[in-house]
Amino acid sequence: MLITKHHITGRWLPILIASFGLTWGITGHTSPQTDNSAAANENYLQAVNSPIRTVEDRRADATRKPLEFLQFARVQPGMLVMDISAGGGNTSQLLALAVGSKGTVWAQGEQLRPALTKRLADHPQPNIIPVTSPFEDPIPGDIPKLDLITIILNYHDIANKPVDRTKLNQRLFNALKSGGHLVVIDHSAKPGSGTSATKSLHRIDEKVVGEELLNAGFQLEEESSFLHNASDPRDQAFYSMKIPSDRFALRFVKP
Repeated sequence: MLITKHHITGRWLPILIASFGLTWGITGHTSPQTDNSAAANENYLQAVNSPIRTVEDRRADATRKPLEFLQFARVQPGMLVMDISAGGGNTSQLLALAVGSKGTVWAQGEQLRPALTKRLADHPQPNIIPVTSPFEDPIPGDIPKLDLITIILNYHDIANKPVDRTKLNQRLFNALKSGGHLVVIDHSAKPGSGTSATKSLHRIDEKVVGEELLNAGFQLEEESSFLHNASDPRDQAFYSMKIPSDRFALRFVKP
């Protein structure tokens, strides 16, 4: 593919020129238009509207946009998925509904959260497997190669921990099939802030995430604006705001 400035957003162009020599391609800053077939979207709608999703999940839908997320992540029935830092299981359950009974979602965390235990007790889903593991080595050695890995609103939290992110990202790269995807969504910090706001504001500079994952061998496939909020000044913690935070969404691919 011939890479031109037309294909690259303003934020990423300096990274490409300065650090990576225009050796990889992206599709641009677009809204999710990945798999818009009627069957795929019907599957996503069924997952989003499933009665087993909690009241809290539905309240969060306005800011998390689960339909657009599933479209952007290109989730398909039968996929093998790892949800890193799964927390209470909102994303894990949504993914499990979308991959269906022939797919599997491993919900990873450093410890098993009571909210996830309750979620699975209230509505058992055999295709969700909780995994307790450290972030530096989050993938159990006995699982097959994965189709998709997600890190949703938690890369900044991982950056706050004594975690070797180089080791983590290499482990994620190795765990994916060739052609498999890694989707990272997080609260946007101000450009140039690096990791300085990860603890104080629970935000991270998009450029940091991009550079770290590129260094692990990933290629940036798409950057989406479906969670962008231009009204967010990015100088407050997301939980202190009365408006949705500005969030970046990046989909990487393993060549």
